[in-house]
Amino acid sequence: MAIAPVVTALKGGLIVSCQAPVESPLHDSYVIAAMAQASVQQGAVGVRIDTPSHVAAVRDRVTAPIIGLWKQQFDGSDVYITPQFEHAKAIAQAGADIIAIDATPRSRPGGEDLATLIARIHNELNKPVMADIDSLDSAIAAVEAGADVLGTTLYGYTQDTHHSDPPGLDLLAKMSSTFRVPTLCEGGIASPEMARQALNLGAYAVVVGTAITGIDLQIKAYQRAILGTLEV
Repeated sequence: MAIAPVVTALKGGLIVSCQAPVESPLHDSYVIAAMAQASVQQGAVGVRIDTPSHVAAVRDRVTAPIIGLWKQQFDGSDVYITPQFEHAKAIAQAGADIIAIDATPRSRPGGEDLATLIARIHNELNKPVMADIDSLDSAIAAVEAGADVLGTTLYGYTQDTHHSDPPGLDLLAKMSSTFRVPTLCEGGIASPEMARQALNLGAYAVVVGTAITGIDLQIKAYQRAILGTLEV
């Protein structure tokens, strides 16, 4: 399978996930776009962006590849990363170059199977698909379904992997040696040294979010440490 040019542009580089909790003042199109532009100006090869409005704002300010997704919650399903085709379509129309979807075996709202969703994104939107997975079995199924890129995004965040903490470096190494499809390491990368380690283990590129743009979570972590120290 030929690798799409927009995917080859990511090889060996840093992709910055520019997102913020919905309740945060940072969850604003202008702020997200500024984060993305600053990331690209400092050498990031791409960005990962949630929601159509944020993707559109980022597209106005950067030409680097955008991995787009749309987090949506549905009763009766744990799948929330671009769960249905309509969400993928909205992200593509907003300017995303690659569409990220949950590619775990969990049931999707509406019942559309993974292979059908990927095929529709390819055929109707003409976009490559990044399959966010949690295990080697999920990765195998995603490759068989036609995914263009794999990501360790959901390792540690599903019922089957909740006992494990990201980054899934062992999973990354297995995936990189098993598949010809590019594998991105995403989740739990907390330092430049960890990013380098992931690349050494075979990651096609590394996605970093909280450690760079997760201001809310970083401050909470500092506050817990500070208040914990004061209580001793």
